[in-house]
Order: sequence, then structure tokens, then C-alpha cells
Amino acid sequence: MIILQPLASRLTARRRALITFACGGAAALGQAPWGAWWLTVPMLAVILHLLAATETRRAAFWTGVAAGGGYFALALAWIVEPFLIDIAQYGWMAPFALVLMAGGLGLFWGVAAMLGRMAARPVWGIAVALGLAEMARGVVLTGFPWALVGHVWIDTPVAQLAAFVGPNGLTLLTLLMAAGLVTGWRTAAASVLALGLALAAGALILAQPLPPARDVVLRLVQPNAAQAAKWDADQARILFDRQLAYTAVKPLPDLTIWPETAVPYTFERSPNVAGAIARAGGGRPVAVGIQRIEENADGLRGWNSLRVVAPDGSISATYDKFHLVPFGEYIPFGDLAYRWFGLKAFASQVGAGYTAGPGPRLLDLGPKLGKVLPLICYEAVFPGVARQAGGRADWILQITNDAWFGTWSGPFQHVAQTRLRAIEQGLPLVRVANTGVTGVYDARGQVVDELAFGTAAYLDAVLPGALPPTPYARFGEWPAGALYLGVGLAVFLRRRRAVA
Repeated sequence: MIILQPLASRLTARRRALITFACGGAAALGQAPWGAWWLTVPMLAVILHLLAATETRRAAFWTGVAAGGGYFALALAWIVEPFLIDIAQYGWMAPFALVLMAGGLGLFWGVAAMLGRMAARPVWGIAVALGLAEMARGVVLTGFPWALVGHVWIDTPVAQLAAFVGPNGLTLLTLLMAAGLVTGWRTAAASVLALGLALAAGALILAQPLPPARDVVLRLVQPNAAQAAKWDADQARILFDRQLAYTAVKPLPDLTIWPETAVPYTFERSPNVAGAIARAGGGRPVAVGIQRIEENADGLRGWNSLRVVAPDGSISATYDKFHLVPFGEYIPFGDLAYRWFGLKAFASQVGAGYTAGPGPRLLDLGPKLGKVLPLICYEAVFPGVARQAGGRADWILQITNDAWFGTWSGPFQHVAQTRLRAIEQGLPLVRVANTGVTGVYDARGQVVDELAFGTAAYLDAVLPGALPPTPYARFGEWPAGALYLGVGLAVFLRRRRAVA
């Protein structure tokens, strides 16, 4: 703070907003695929100091919005990609989507700045409030916990602490380290020491042996279907035949897995499709991403589903996605919007949008394959979802179609955040994506094997073993909540004493 104080005192409101916007963008470079966590922490330190130096709550709010706007503008730049699939119809919406998303999420940072600066030591107050704001955006309006500050550690040993405190705890630790850098030489030294201890603790965890792999071979099929051609009738048949061919290659695995909406038909309207998949499986089950439909008196309803095709062509298990993407898979008041204006969700092929499934659940695939926690695309970015499934899985399976996210940053952020689910639960993760990233990750979120991004291929891999339940698997957000409560009370009590 001593170094930055002269700078802060000379800044106009406009310059301060520009600086915090730029610092927010630089802080976002800690996210995948860049991984510059060493830039995130000092940039957050500058932001915290400039927010604390504001003269009024109003100034703090708008400076916080600017900082968050810069952060999310870069971190979520991939958000324009879905609008470019059909650029003639939707391309004009792309810049508005980015501005509204960055500005809307920036409001969380603005509120945190306004509230946090009321503490006796505003830098620490804002750090805690900003951590709580990041937690809040994971649940408000169905939640959007993408690119949390704590996600910057995924490719470092520090990520292993998520097994104890989850991503929200990592976010608070990151912000506290940043606050320490600008509140004095002693706290700066403490922040550096805390970083060193976190790295050492994570490295020690990674050095521990993992359980042996299971006697299970999985085949991960990556068809590499361009989103613009995915539902074209001619291309759909080519892609379907490609996946059948990959499935039939010998020696056969114990289970073959296709990505999200990999089947361009429905079993209800094309009953021969399940038989074709079963024949390609050669007596082994095949798990496929497919749309499921039902028709009743209210009309046609569709689900984004994972279904397991048994060797005899029957459906042995079904999971319906429950956490749908707003405007991508459903539109609020969608039936009315569709009936009156013809508006429909981007990804839906049935009516206005998909129907949400009942919630997380385990699929029992038999004594050899064990119990799997299925997650479809966006569901995997939510921490703690495994605790809602009614039991402990043997492994986690995510199927996804990341062609929606483009090829720049979105798919790589998605897989980074999904790997945290493995660390949190101590469970191996299998990820099957349309265009990539397709791979297998051990119970500490480390890469076991991956397919090249943007290629048509398949991968045969052995399923890694599972660790015992982690503290996060047992207690969820309680440890992180206790951390927030303890630090928050310290800031609040110091405020009360200062006021007294």
C-alpha cells in the first residue's frame, strides 16, 4: 500500500476505472488456457488497493464494476462463439452478449467493493466481500460459477487444496494473498510465505501414491463434428457412421462412450438406431449422448440425455441433464416466448427448449464398471454436485459438446474446471467431448491421457482408481464457509472496535 498510495491519490475516477478494467483483464490471464496465476495475484492486489482508496461507496461500486468487467470480458470472450454458428441470423448479438455478460457479472464485484470498503481495513474487507460475491454468482439465478478466481490454480499443486476447501475456498485464499501484498511489508512477506506453503502442501499431496487402476477399459469416441454441420442430414449420417466404426474396432473395450448429443436421431422415432449401436458394440454396452423425447397431451417434450445401450439393443440406463444452460437450452418463460414470438434456445431441437431432469443421480453399470456419476456439459462446472447424487460414485463421467465454445479458450476453461471435480471428490474423471478436450484424469485431477483437440479419433484407456472420500466430499462447503466466517468476523469485529 505504501508504494501504491501516491498513485491512488492522484487518479481521477475515470483513470482509476480504466486501470482497474485493465488489471481485471490481466488478472483473467490466470484462467485456462493461459495459466498465468503469477499475474493474477498481483493484479488483484492492485485492484483491491484502488477499490479501498475510493472516496465514496458510489465510487467503489463503479470501480468494482470496471474491474469485474475487465476480468470477465477476457475470461468469457468465448461467449460470442454460439452466436457465430449461424452468423447471418445471430451474429449481430455477439458483441451485446459479451458486454452484457461482462457488465452483469461485474455488478457482483461492484457490490462487493461497496460493502467491503466499510471495514476498518478496507482492503481486507473487500477481499472477503469479493470472495463471497464469487460464491454468490455460483448460485444466483441458477448460478454461473465459470472462471472463479480460485480456478487459476488448476495446473499448479495449489489446486490440491480443493480437496479440503473447494474452489470457493481457493478463491478466498487467492484474494487474501493479494490483499497481503498491499497492506504492508510484513503482510506481503506473509502472502509470499502462504503461497510457498500452499505449493509445498499441494506437491506433497501429489507425491503420495494413487490407488491401482481398475480392470476396466473404456473407449472414448471423439467424432469432431462442426456445430454448424451437426444437424445437417447428410453430415449427420457421416458422423453417426464414423462413431459406429470407432465403436466396432477390435479388441472391444468394456464400455464405449459417445459425447453429448452425439446421436443425431432419437430412439423414439428411429427404433433401428439402438440396434445399430448395439451391433457395433459387439456384445459390450455403449453410452451415448442423445436427445430423448416424449409426446403427450401437452405436446412434445425433449431432454438432453445420456443413455446406455445394452448388448441386446435395449436401454439399460438413462440420465437426463438437470442443470440447463439459460438461453442455450432453455429460455425463461420459454413456452410463451416460443408460442408468441418463435423464440427458442440455441441448442434445442424440440420446441422452445429442453426439459430439466430430476437432478443428480448415480448410474449402476454393474459389478465391473461400478457406479458412475454422469454429468452433461455445463453441469460439471458446479462444485458439490456429487454430494447431491445420493451416494458415492466409483468414477465421474462428463459428456459434452464443446463445439459451442469455439477453439480459443472456452473448451480449455471447461476441462480445467471439470478437473476440479475429480480433486474435490477424490474420484477419477472420464471426459468425452465432441471436438475435445477428451481425456482421462486421475483422482487428483492430473492428466492420464488425452486425445488431440479438434481431431476425429477414439481413445482406449484404463479407468484409474478412486481415493477415499476427501474432506470436501464429506463436508462440502462447510470448511470454506468456516474460513469465510472466521476471516469475516475478524474484519467485522475490528470495524466494531474502530467505531466504538
